[in-house]
Amino acid sequence: MVGRPEPSPSLIRRIEGLARALLPPLLAAVTLIAAAGPTGMPALVPAVALPQVFFWSVFRPGSMSPPTVFSIGLLLDLLSLAPIGTGVFTLLVAHGLAVAWRRFLARQGFWAVWVVFGCFTVGAAALSWLLIAVLSFSLPPPEPMLMEAALSAGLYPIFAFVLGRLHQVMLRAEEAL
Repeated sequence: MVGRPEPSPSLIRRIEGLARALLPPLLAAVTLIAAAGPTGMPALVPAVALPQVFFWSVFRPGSMSPPTVFSIGLLLDLLSLAPIGTGVFTLLVAHGLAVAWRRFLARQGFWAVWVVFGCFTVGAAALSWLLIAVLSFSLPPPEPMLMEAALSAGLYPIFAFVLGRLHQVMLRAEEAL
């Protein structure tokens, strides 16, 4: 009816909405912690963080807000033993660029998004390398950063597939309301 207020959502609907909003950052945190395990690959932790921040920033930016990205970046710095702030700043820059290009990227196919993400990984690795160089007052070897960029770009299709399916499930749940 016109002029009649809509009833407030039930407790279950509010909990469901909260769960949908918290799932992307919690999934990112859990995969970061799992990647920090004894894998013998120190570049795995940042290589797991960037695809998730990028994907959710493009396809569900409400779930990947700047404070959330800050928290994920801080967890990244702590788990990878990087200078505090390098992962935070790098992920915030990537998030900002992904949100700015969101309208363009969301309409593109997988291959175009993957190519753009590949450019993001190179830029993020270069920014991270530069920040570490400035903070440590020495030039670190570039090979670990290149390995991180290649690993991140290589992992993106797996994350895009899994997160894309999860995003579709979340959209269907929202449409059912």
